[in-house]
Amino acid sequence: MAGAEPLNRRRVLAGLTAGGLAAGSLARPALAAPIRLSLGGRYRQGGFAVGLTEPGAAVTLGEEMIGAASRAGFFFLGFDRDAGASALVRATTAAGTSQESLTILPGDFDVQRISGLPRDQVSPSDPALLERIRQEAERKAVALESRLDADYFRDGFAMPLETWRLSARFGGQRILNGAPKRPHYGADLAAPAGTAIHAPAAGLVVMAEPNMHFEGGMTMIDHGQGLVSLYLHQSRIKVEAGQTVVAGQTLGAVGMTGRATGPHLCWRLSWRGRHLDPMLLVGAQLPHFG
Repeated sequence: MAGAEPLNRRRVLAGLTAGGLAAGSLARPALAAPIRLSLGGRYRQGGFAVGLTEPGAAVTLGEEMIGAASRAGFFFLGFDRDAGASALVRATTAAGTSQESLTILPGDFDVQRISGLPRDQVSPSDPALLERIRQEAERKAVALESRLDADYFRDGFAMPLETWRLSARFGGQRILNGAPKRPHYGADLAAPAGTAIHAPAAGLVVMAEPNMHFEGGMTMIDHGQGLVSLYLHQSRIKVEAGQTVVAGQTLGAVGMTGRATGPHLCWRLSWRGRHLDPMLLVGAQLPHFG
């Protein structure tokens, strides 16, 4: 256009600044500030992390969407017995995001040899028994899918027995009657038959069965966000499915029902299909905001 003054970069920037916009603000939007994120736990195979962030923040573990932090801002993450060497934790709200990369230490797993078990407890073949085992597996799978909207794990776990002896550690490779089987996904706590079993933390009973083939008397408790603890081989059960229990409440008694060679409690922990060591939650350092 005749008489128009040519535009140049200096004049454009000067005009934007005069109009109230800082130079470069159109090309590079302001970044959201990081949100609060604190983690605590035991970062190893079979271990866990408890997180504290903004209430309702979306939580991811690697590429997996876990869900939302509780109303108090807590969330739980578990690392399987065979977890990889690292884990990326991210919490996100509309205000921003924060993340932390964790190094997952390798577990120390032994080999456990047990002989003298009845054949039907190691390699069952009877069709009727196999059908019973299949049906029991389906019921267990449903219970393990529980996703209670709670954060009862936030204060850690206590031991379920007052006195005990660790007779088999979590994660050991099992060889039963000479045949290699899958790893042992529990901590075996030997104690006299009839010893009271207490809830290590509050939660919802999602399964209470007195006579499972392998597990014998078994109880499952959801402590929130899919963290489910299991109590096997009980001689009697004092709770029922659908009941909310408080920390320290009596669940049942030690026995040797199911696949067991002596009285003990097999204590297990599962989180969203991952096998965890329940002993690691006892006395663990949990997160807080300073």
